[in-house]
Amino acid sequence: MDCLVGIDLGSTSLKAVIYDLAGNAVAKASRPTERCNPYPDHPDWAIWRPEQIWGGVCEALKEATAQLPQSAAIRAVAVTGMGMDGVPMTRDGQWLYPFISWHCPRTKPQQDWWLKHVGAEKQFSISGNPVWAINSALRILWMREHEPEILKKTHKWLLIEDFVNFMLCGEFATDYSMASNTLLLDQRTRTYSEELLRISGIDRGLLADPRPSGTVLGAVHAKAAEATGLPRGTPVVLGGHDFLCGALPAGAFRPGVVLSVLGTWDIIVAAIPEPVLTMEACRMGTWVDSHVARDMWAVMGSAVAAEMLEWFRDRFGHEEKEKAEALGGVDWDYLMQAAEAAPPGAHGAMFLPHMSGSSFPIVDPNSCGAFVGLRNIVTKADMTRAVVEGLSYQLLQILKGLETGFGLKADKLVAVGGGTKNRFAMQNKADVTGKPIEAPELEEATPLGAAILAGIGVGLYRDEQDAYERVRRPGRVYEPNLSLTARYAEWYKTFERLYPALKEVHAGLRAQP
Repeated sequence: MDCLVGIDLGSTSLKAVIYDLAGNAVAKASRPTERCNPYPDHPDWAIWRPEQIWGGVCEALKEATAQLPQSAAIRAVAVTGMGMDGVPMTRDGQWLYPFISWHCPRTKPQQDWWLKHVGAEKQFSISGNPVWAINSALRILWMREHEPEILKKTHKWLLIEDFVNFMLCGEFATDYSMASNTLLLDQRTRTYSEELLRISGIDRGLLADPRPSGTVLGAVHAKAAEATGLPRGTPVVLGGHDFLCGALPAGAFRPGVVLSVLGTWDIIVAAIPEPVLTMEACRMGTWVDSHVARDMWAVMGSAVAAEMLEWFRDRFGHEEKEKAEALGGVDWDYLMQAAEAAPPGAHGAMFLPHMSGSSFPIVDPNSCGAFVGLRNIVTKADMTRAVVEGLSYQLLQILKGLETGFGLKADKLVAVGGGTKNRFAMQNKADVTGKPIEAPELEEATPLGAAILAGIGVGLYRDEQDAYERVRRPGRVYEPNLSLTARYAEWYKTFERLYPALKEVHAGLRAQP
């Protein structure tokens, strides 16, 4: 039995999952990702220790490989995971400083410098990145300012996936999707931008050369084989950024397929055949990346989603919690049953889901959440339904933004993540958008995407489409009720007016001491 290994470096856990070629997980193990705050003078500074990252990966791989039957043959391994966090390494492979975690706020001054000297619009026009304080280039600037002796000794600044690849096979490299996180990659040429390197003063030699995902990087060497249980000589293949790897088994590597990763945030991912780096796209708060799919790019936007329902349950769900404790079941189910029984349109109540500001396709951190249309006939069930409908309107607004900003028409919606368990909310999204939504039954989509890239790299799959057809797990498809869709289309016109009508009100409230 031929097998492929996907290693997923997440903020919560380090996973090793071994799949057969049909995408079935035949062995898996994980270890916690241990975030540390070791600086008494800066208690909010957060790091990952390289020895814990590598040690956790080794332990997870040892446990997973020990579960395999003797007939199993590991053919290749690839790594995926979080994006911006990097480590300075010497030429002989010693790490010089911990990973600065994406949770760490220390590079806010470097972000301000970048915005002043490069600017948000120039940055986006070259790299497709918004300027976030966690971007890799800003970590390098911080190191140059605060730890210059360490930076002088640094041979390469390796992103966290690239670090694990190096520990496996001894090669310094990155892939296009990971290089997209640095602020320094020119998306048109997929090389580091000479202009951004000149403005920032960052030495090009510090950066690992970018290559396509699915490229064979090297082979597991003897020391790594002993530490991990992987056979010596196993090909190490370049994986990529986690949400893009997760798009592969969901089919979101072709134009027209839009992936919604539903959780606390709704992360929208769509493949595009060339980078769109317009000012309209920049103002929408989008992020344009190189995709892990060969010769493709990706557009990503995100908006807070399930957090709104969590907030509503925590504040107003005490009755349902007591009911669940007394009668059994889950408080969520009682809330959703009542919301589903409420009439569409929620008796005129409507919810603007901007409790944490708005990030896409409207960028306004000062915007606030709001219930409008409240009258004495509105019940708690109506308000719960209004929250669900507000999140569905937000999804429709995002889809319309992708169409106007990128010319990207969503022919198919695919949803993964914990939010797909809420069947009423899923059906409402289909009714509001007027599009079928598929929720495939995938087992660990992100490491499976890495395993797919490993399989492509060693020729076990012809390409992404071949792999998708072999690992696809069709799940439930939520078909829209088109008569409801027509009604929601009228109500959506009102929803679109909420933000402009309340913008100045919310800005004034936020300005109050």
